[in-house]
Amino acid sequence: MSIDLDSLSAKELDALINQAKKRKTTLSKRKPIAVVRKKLTQLAKAEGYSIAELFGGAAPAAPARAPKAAARKVSKNAGKSVAPKYRNPANPSETWAGRGKQPRWLAAQTSAGKKLEDFLIR
Repeated sequence: MSIDLDSLSAKELDALINQAKKRKTTLSKRKPIAVVRKKLTQLAKAEGYSIAELFGGAAPAAPARAPKAAARKVSKNAGKSVAPKYRNPANPSETWAGRGKQPRWLAAQTSAGKKLEDFLIR
């Protein structure tokens, strides 16, 4: 948050200072975060939980299920990046590997009548 102090009137500056003082008073009344963390950890441990289970760090173990009849096979190349096949001649840093949705620059060019082959990287 950035406030341009030079553009504020004296009345607006006084209001801002009062808000800041109230916020500072509120923050100074709070216990240090380390103390609160320690209390929460102790309470969770006393009830048989971990902080990760309560707040999403790690999900509890799922109950075992019977295997499905036909499991879907995942390609061994899934998630790997592919070398780009197409390049924008107007901006060489823009490339496309030919997977997924066409980038806007390529879609605009092909709709204008150019062929996909015109953008191949050779």
